[in-house]
Amino acid sequence: MVTETARTRPVFPQQVLDALRRNPGGPAFEHEGRVVSRGALLETIGRVAAAMRDAGLGPGSGVAVRTAVSPEAFAAHIAAHTLGCRVVGVRPGYPAAHLAHVLGMDVDAVVVDPSTAAPEPTRAGPVLSLGPVPGADDLLAHPGATAGAAPPAVLARPDDVALLAFTSGSTGRPKGCAFTYRALGAHWAWQPAAWSPVAAEMAAGFGRYLLFGTLASMVVFEFLGLCVLGGGTAVIPGEDGRPLFPDAIERYRITGSIVTVPRLCRMLDTLRDAPADVSSLRALLVSGSPIAPGRLAEAARRLGPVVYQGYGQTEAGSISLLTPADLASGPPGAAASVGRPHAGVEIAVRDAAGRGLGVGETGEIHVRGPYLMTGYWGRPEETCETLRGGWLATRDLGHVDADGYLHLTGRARDVIMVDAMVVYAGPVERVLAAHPDVMESYVVGAPDEETGEAVHAFVVPVPGRTPDRGDLAVRVRAELGAGSVPRTVTVVPSVPVAASGKPDKRALLRLL
Repeated sequence: MVTETARTRPVFPQQVLDALRRNPGGPAFEHEGRVVSRGALLETIGRVAAAMRDAGLGPGSGVAVRTAVSPEAFAAHIAAHTLGCRVVGVRPGYPAAHLAHVLGMDVDAVVVDPSTAAPEPTRAGPVLSLGPVPGADDLLAHPGATAGAAPPAVLARPDDVALLAFTSGSTGRPKGCAFTYRALGAHWAWQPAAWSPVAAEMAAGFGRYLLFGTLASMVVFEFLGLCVLGGGTAVIPGEDGRPLFPDAIERYRITGSIVTVPRLCRMLDTLRDAPADVSSLRALLVSGSPIAPGRLAEAARRLGPVVYQGYGQTEAGSISLLTPADLASGPPGAAASVGRPHAGVEIAVRDAAGRGLGVGETGEIHVRGPYLMTGYWGRPEETCETLRGGWLATRDLGHVDADGYLHLTGRARDVIMVDAMVVYAGPVERVLAAHPDVMESYVVGAPDEETGEAVHAFVVPVPGRTPDRGDLAVRVRAELGAGSVPRTVTVVPSVPVAASGKPDKRALLRLL
């Protein structure tokens, strides 16, 4: 197979335009009962790009995209990239302060659709719309692209910032992670000529990709790229109140999707009580937060050899991947890991002084690769703290085993100070989750008059079982010491979920 180098690789998003042009009659999207062909999508990209250009947008312009998930929204993203704009992805549900913060990041225009055209904080630039919206210029009504017209020319410059993808903002205001056009062009999901066997296998599994959430999510956007470049169809389910998992998989014959850990756990619970036909699945990526080994094993048993576990960060995109083959026949301990790094991604484990650690030694995980962010937009001090000598400090703790698998042990900042001693939440959660009566475990710290802070645990039990709190305490004390023993253990039916789709530990604290 001929592979691309950094010199010969086309500037993003040329790969997308070329893929759509090769099979214009093939379906690109299914949305609300309509099928959008790849040729029609290409025409929409051309029309929207022409309208954006006529609005004065071009290389270096900031374009905030605040829309629902739709074929037209994807076209707007790609059109803005074609012109070399800096796309600012706006997540739905931002509180007013977060929205004002994001739209204040050198935004020249805001793209909305009829579902998101609400009053916005003060910001410069016009409002552009995907469909009729009062007071906005309708990008889709622009006559700039006609049937059979050539795709728009890519004006993007490799070292310009292509995308601001935002952190969740759970610890403050969302941080905008800046990615260049060069980085997107080198991204593992967006360069099919250099796909590894694992990437090609996943792309084949995403032939019918269940697309939901927001295109402002780094992981949603990159796996949509895997689907589009692999010749697949993105299926956007209708909103009828029924759960996506497993209902939409059966109804739309979905072959691939991404899923957060809480949503996967709910699906497994549903399948236990009400079986559904999910035999169409070929690839299901579990991501967003750690998953208990028991839950991962249950998913593999119920769903078959289709479960992948991904580890990544907004700042770095996907870092490593655990495959179905790893789960089924990998070396001992592989199933407890988050897999091995993607091609081109390097991992180093370092101690608090920055010294490299060896195989099996636990420290902070650092990552280097071709598609890291260049920094946090407008935050030079935090950028310097996170990016050092081309390496990204993830703030995650873990180790690499002798077979090259990465194991996570917790967050460097997810600590509880008990009698002035550091207790990491991750190791306590793993000990609790290993108990035969526990399906999931979550640990938080809360102020305590005697010890400064105290450890508090929340466990989701195996159906029909009741974990013995004394036994749990004995296990934690034996493996981690007395300081790590939870002051309280609360049994909950499920974990509350934050807007990001991750477990909401703040909500758990409110249960104390």
